[in-house]
Amino acid sequence: MTETCKVLMVFPRFNAGSFWNYKEACDLAGARYPAAPLGLITVAALLPKHWDVRLVNRNTETLTDADFAWADMVMTGGMLPQRNDAQHIIEMSHAHNRPVVVGGPDVTSSPALYSGANFQVLGEAEEIMGDFIAAWRRGDRQGVFEAPMGKTDVTKSPLPRFDLLKFDQYLHVGVQFSRGCPFSCEFCDIIELYGRTPRTKTNEQVLAELDALYALGYRGHVDFVDDNLIGNKKALKKFLPDLKRWQADRKYPFEFSTEASINLADDADLLRSLSDTNFFAIFVGIESPDTDTLVMTQKKQNTRRSLQQSIETIHKAGIFVNAGFIVGFDSEKGSVASGMIECIEDTAIPVCMVGLLYALPTTQLTRRLLSEGRLFPADDQTQSGDQCTAGLNFETLRPRRDVLNDYRTVLRTIYDPVAYFGRVRRLGRMLKRTRAHRMVKGDLRSFFRLLFRIHRSGPGTGRQFWRMMLDCALHNPKALPYVVMTSALYLHLGPFARQVAGEIDREIADVDQGRWHAPMPQKVPDIVPVPA
Repeated sequence: MTETCKVLMVFPRFNAGSFWNYKEACDLAGARYPAAPLGLITVAALLPKHWDVRLVNRNTETLTDADFAWADMVMTGGMLPQRNDAQHIIEMSHAHNRPVVVGGPDVTSSPALYSGANFQVLGEAEEIMGDFIAAWRRGDRQGVFEAPMGKTDVTKSPLPRFDLLKFDQYLHVGVQFSRGCPFSCEFCDIIELYGRTPRTKTNEQVLAELDALYALGYRGHVDFVDDNLIGNKKALKKFLPDLKRWQADRKYPFEFSTEASINLADDADLLRSLSDTNFFAIFVGIESPDTDTLVMTQKKQNTRRSLQQSIETIHKAGIFVNAGFIVGFDSEKGSVASGMIECIEDTAIPVCMVGLLYALPTTQLTRRLLSEGRLFPADDQTQSGDQCTAGLNFETLRPRRDVLNDYRTVLRTIYDPVAYFGRVRRLGRMLKRTRAHRMVKGDLRSFFRLLFRIHRSGPGTGRQFWRMMLDCALHNPKALPYVVMTSALYLHLGPFARQVAGEIDREIADVDQGRWHAPMPQKVPDIVPVPA
């Protein structure tokens, strides 16, 4: 008789109040969360075929006692903003007398914080899940399995178990072409977890994943979750013609988004290929308009070009840019608010993830701050949503109040409805879409819900929205679906920015009134581990 196992996979909740949860935009589309858990369904595909797998996403559905009663083991894990709930899931598993396996980037970075789990799977799962399965079969009920950093052959990665997903719960689903990034930004943990040599799947692998999604009936937005899609340009340029043919043969069922570095703007042929393949959005880490800051943080790729011209070039290729900015770098000589606001306005980027600098575990930044005696203990840094409200986990060189005030000023200014929809209006004029948006189920419903709710997103928002829509209809009607998407995000971003600014108000008041005191910095261990 074949041995079987019932595996309950539980995707932890992200902390409430995150920039990324886009709650109102999800509600417009009838979805419950933006992105599906690609990591867990990839791990599910690594398990023996005859094992039973049940997936519960705590961001979209309820985890019940019956789920635990069904299971022989529980698998969970995720990113830093999911840490609180992942630890809660470990406790619930023990309360139900079920062994629990934890993996993902946060346990890989901070394994000591997950000591309550029976098993830890550290690093990329492809090459070590076989060892875990063998240990389970021989009766082991605890252990640690660790993969060498950045060495996994992703051509051996299996087709994710997309069949475990309830597609209507999500705004988009993800696929992955590559892992790793060629750059070495001081504050980023990607290179620590996945290496500086981007490893790519084969063209056939990725097209098989898209085939699976297509066969399951999925249509619409697919996100390439790569850390930097253009990290290996040579491989990407070989892949895009195959992807374009795949799309054309099926009448372009998918629209793609991804993350890439700003040097994408330097390669006109690559930009054209991405546009022809139906990429419509990319996330770019700009971080700061200040050259000294970019050099200090080793993000030198952003210093070799005009940011305004680069973003305009990408927009004119029919791909709109979302961007990340950070306040709190050591190199900030004085107030950075006006320079950052000017950069955001000049580049006409509506959606900007502006965060307070956070020293993530395992990064070069964390090791430097630890050696300088400036890093705070990690005991209470994950209670808030993300780096928007949980940043500055170290002693800043500038007065903390000044950093917080700059952050508050940027947020309030860029998410004022006049400023936001002014940027959307300019984006609408620049965005040269050659391919019309393909309507999918729920698009019209979402649009009419947006028309009803936009007026409730703050004083003056409705008027700014209609002014922008009229301008786009007159000057560039092909861009209308994309300015509508960007407008829908404001239902979350406008109130979110005001909420975070209110929290920063309270933090500043605590500083002013002497209620905030810097925690005792962490002590430098005898040996600070440095990755090879």
